[in-house]
Amino acid sequence: MSGPSHGGGEASVWVQRWSHLVAHGASVLDVACGSGRHMRWFAQRGCRVTGVDRDEAALAFSQGIAETVLADIESGPWPLAGRRFDAVVVTNYLWRELLPTLIASVAESGVLIYETFSAGNETVGKPSNPKFLLQPGELLRATQGLRVVAFEEGFASEPDRFVQRLVAVRERSGKPVPERFRLQCRPGSPGQVKSWDSEEPA
Repeated sequence: MSGPSHGGGEASVWVQRWSHLVAHGASVLDVACGSGRHMRWFAQRGCRVTGVDRDEAALAFSQGIAETVLADIESGPWPLAGRRFDAVVVTNYLWRELLPTLIASVAESGVLIYETFSAGNETVGKPSNPKFLLQPGELLRATQGLRVVAFEEGFASEPDRFVQRLVAVRERSGKPVPERFRLQCRPGSPGQVKSWDSEEPA
């Protein structure tokens, strides 16, 4: 998979912030999952998790907590054809040809949580290849048809990087009133989020 390692360590702050939109027992797909930091995060929250990656050694870290799928999703067929998930999570990974497939994998009332590098990152580090850097507003354009709940684009530090972050949902068809997607966080110091509520969505 492209980009730096995205397996070890704690779950992304962005993923943690929006995990309240993923209900207990939900099915979660982690794309280019590496050694599974987000699979572990959602498994601990009672979710049924699936991870796909081409690195067999990295997938071994998630044996017993997740369904793991060994596949090269950049040069081979999509290994989960026909399956849809309550949440699709993608961090530090971009393969443009796959974006429509990932969006189609979000089930009705499901959520897409996406965070990866964007144009400008070549000035501060890797990845620097434009093939792996989102262009301005690209995630917004790619997710038309989903309801965008949150979007950020800009510079982040520790480490320095340019990123785009998006959360979008596939609204339930025929629902007479809008679903309530809680925008809940408590700010810490500038540029940081200190903690989040853990309520389930209404």
